[in-house]
Amino acid sequence: MQFSEQWLRSWVNPSISSDELSYLLTMAGLEVEETTPAAPAFSGVVVAEVKEVVKHENADRLRVTKVDVGSGELVQIVCGAPNVAVGLKVPCAMSGAVLPGDFKIKPTKMRGVESNGMLCSGKELGVPDEVDGLLVLPADAPVGSSIRDYLGLDDTLFTLKITPNRADCLSIKGLAREVSALTATAQQPFAIAPVAAVHDEVRAVKLAAGKACGRYIGRVLKNVDAAAATPEWMRRRLERSGLRSISAIVDITNYVLLEQGQPMHAFDLAKVDGGITVRFAQAGETLVCLNEKEVALASDTMVIADDSKALAIAGIMGGLDSGVTTASRDIFLESAFFAPEAIAGKARTLGFGSDSSFRYERGVDFELQRDAMERATALVLEICGGEAGPLTEAVGELPVRNDVMVRTARVARVLGISLSADEIGQTLSRLGLPYQATAEGFAVAAPSFRFDIEIEVDLIEEIARVYGYDAIPSDAPRSRQSMLPLPENRRPRAAVRHFMAGRDYQEVVSYAFVEEKWEADFAANLDPVRLINPIASQMSVMRSTLIGGLVDVLSSNINRKQPRVRVFEVARVFSKAAGGFAQPEKIAALAWGPRAAEQWSLKAERVDFYDVKADVEALLAPRRPSFRAATHAALHPGRCAEVLLDGQVIGLIGELHPRWVQAYDLPSAPVLFEIDFAAAQDVVPVKAQAVSRFQAVRRDLALLVDERVEVEAMLESFACASSPIVSEVALFDVYRGKGVEEGKKSLAFRIQLQDMTRTLTDEDVEPVIAAMLSAVAADHQASLRA
Repeated sequence: MQFSEQWLRSWVNPSISSDELSYLLTMAGLEVEETTPAAPAFSGVVVAEVKEVVKHENADRLRVTKVDVGSGELVQIVCGAPNVAVGLKVPCAMSGAVLPGDFKIKPTKMRGVESNGMLCSGKELGVPDEVDGLLVLPADAPVGSSIRDYLGLDDTLFTLKITPNRADCLSIKGLAREVSALTATAQQPFAIAPVAAVHDEVRAVKLAAGKACGRYIGRVLKNVDAAAATPEWMRRRLERSGLRSISAIVDITNYVLLEQGQPMHAFDLAKVDGGITVRFAQAGETLVCLNEKEVALASDTMVIADDSKALAIAGIMGGLDSGVTTASRDIFLESAFFAPEAIAGKARTLGFGSDSSFRYERGVDFELQRDAMERATALVLEICGGEAGPLTEAVGELPVRNDVMVRTARVARVLGISLSADEIGQTLSRLGLPYQATAEGFAVAAPSFRFDIEIEVDLIEEIARVYGYDAIPSDAPRSRQSMLPLPENRRPRAAVRHFMAGRDYQEVVSYAFVEEKWEADFAANLDPVRLINPIASQMSVMRSTLIGGLVDVLSSNINRKQPRVRVFEVARVFSKAAGGFAQPEKIAALAWGPRAAEQWSLKAERVDFYDVKADVEALLAPRRPSFRAATHAALHPGRCAEVLLDGQVIGLIGELHPRWVQAYDLPSAPVLFEIDFAAAQDVVPVKAQAVSRFQAVRRDLALLVDERVEVEAMLESFACASSPIVSEVALFDVYRGKGVEEGKKSLAFRIQLQDMTRTLTDEDVEPVIAAMLSAVAADHQASLRA
């Protein structure tokens, strides 16, 4: 909402500057988005009357004028404006004046004729004006007075960002009430006197939608001069509030809307057939609105109608055919209360709105209609003349306002400050909230203009606003804290993140809302959790895997020419489950590009499956995960494995499927893993044990097995046949080629044996090695390589 500071100060004028007023309103919850001067800075411009106009002897388009500037002598000024004429009152920039843009006026000669000033247009002064030429002032403008004072140009335009719950501040009356409460400044007296009826013509009013229209007041005004000029003071206030002047009758209804907060409309009485009915639109009914747009009226759209047709869309816009024109003689004024829920959303459906719909959607004071009608009637009679008839009023279902209790102790507890009952009572009175004192506090009768006051905390908020949010001390919170137990077998979340960062991964955070295509590609999930109201079309489902987000991050980095990417994410995933939804937490990581950053001492090699497998093993250490070949929709067949811990599948690891490498335009396949985050947090406490003082024994076994045999399975066989003296079994070589028949491979294992109490002999070692060889021979047909 935009308004003129001068207009507001005509209602309430606190002793504070414009900047202080702006700060006060913002801190009270009425955010000031912008303050702008009504006109740019200039000086030395006065009201002048043109006394003489003659043609310039050396120029066809120039006139030599003599003007009265109130100094007692006429001033000669050469003027090129086409509308200059004797008797006009116009702005005159005297010698020494400074106009906008630092344009200085000096005595000069124009085509040989002396000129001692400049007659000004509105554009030259930065004042809105539709006239091509000089800014013509009213005939009663006082000659010699400052044009800034006369036009009230030392004014500031405020633009407020009013929240939906503060519809009471969408008017000068409401803002004045607010400023008066915030500054404890009395408002200027402003009484609205009833206008006596001088004729008895009425139009019957019927409410066929009494729940949606709580009150409707109408009045017939006869013999008005609709072509009368809108007074300059009213035009000025409308323009500075962001509304252009249209015609006297329309301007008056707009002025009352801005001043009182009550939307109004005027119909040409000659175009109204019979009485007025407030009803919902009928099937197939259409209306051409004032904006010349024809709309098909839905059955839930309320209209103002006469006995034969719809005249206006209730609360939104009037009809073109029944609108007042400069030729209108008799008019019908309306002032109504429409329930917010009956108007809300209709403007958006129609594709256009209005200042009226903006206010009705948020709630208009349901006791304001009669005052607004009397105010508008008085202005019409003052400006356009005419004769007023009696009021016709129909009342439907009006809102019920209940008392709201506010407790003194509760105020202190919520705000953290101690306010006495007298201070709270004074604040409520300043806000215009009538109350009755009780033993615990106050029973406040919520007024008709405050729809937002319904519960106790609403009143506490009002007390805080008037007291001043910035005056409430910012005390640090105080509480009794105790150390929570941190079990050894539970790794902190931060520790997991730090570990991943130590392995050269960078953390990313991506949206849980993803494309439906990602779910099909990376999780083979054709029935994802869908969002009822997605924030964007490409974010319509909930992710069931973190892989899509990591691939998207990789793609974005590749597009920005990053040569190496290692990222991880810790987040929840979402899927449908029996009786509801499952949302486990996962940790996933992706590696792409060189194994190490470019440097002189290492040869550039691409990261592979075993690099990432080592990261998974390090993340889960000291527990030892196992890996089992598997298939997954997102991963390369034959280069994908399940991650198992204590026999339970906790995730997967592998290289991205070639299909998705091509589909997502990646230069090469990244390697990634995704496991349960709980598994990464669970750790086995480290137990200290003595180091043997005796020499270890090492045996190397080179075994021939079929290509299909997995090393993991052989290690399990070794473990089953192992002995307490076996401290380590590890693969250190894989060979295929000369000396090994086709379809076979040679696997070389290192077996470390050691005892804590003695040095091992061949008699101790050979039976153990033999048992382990027998186990792998039986399980995998392994044989010693010759």
